[in-house]
Formats: sequence, C-alpha cells, structure tokens
Amino acid sequence: MDLKLFATIFGSVFLAELGDKTQLATMLFAAKGEVSKWNVFLAASAALVVSTAIGVLAGQFVSSFVSEKVLHWIAGLGFMLIGAWTLWKA
Repeated sequence: MDLKLFATIFGSVFLAELGDKTQLATMLFAAKGEVSKWNVFLAASAALVVSTAIGVLAGQFVSSFVSEKVLHWIAGLGFMLIGAWTLWKA
C-alpha cells in the first residue's frame, strides 16, 4: 500500500466531509436521546462506504472512456461552477 497516496486521499476526503450535509444529518440523529449512538455510527459508516464504493466503480468505468486529464478538467470546472452558483445564490 502506498502510504503517501493513502494519506492524500484520506486527508482530501476527510476535509471535504467536515461540516457537510452528511455530518450534519449524522449529528442530528445522534442528538436524539433514545437513539443508540453505535447504531448511528454503524449506519452512517455503512452509507459512506457504499457511496464511496459507487464513486470508485463509477470512476473506474468513466476512466475507461475519458482520459484522466479530461476528468481533472471536468471536475475542476464542476467545482468552479458549483462555487459560482453558491456565490450567486448568497
């Protein structure tokens, strides 16, 4: 296992997930007194694992048709458009 690559991916995903809708929803479920915190943790973890697996499989599939450079451009443009739209709506 390439630890440098692992750390890069972990750090990127970790920072991207901080404070997003997923974390806020998980916090709301955990805030309910009658809910098992382990149940919330396991369900949220399973959901993230499944959504990540879908992302990996989709990335593998798309990369067989589109070059990595083009994918980087599309992702960058997508993030810029989302940022511009967010600023426009603010």
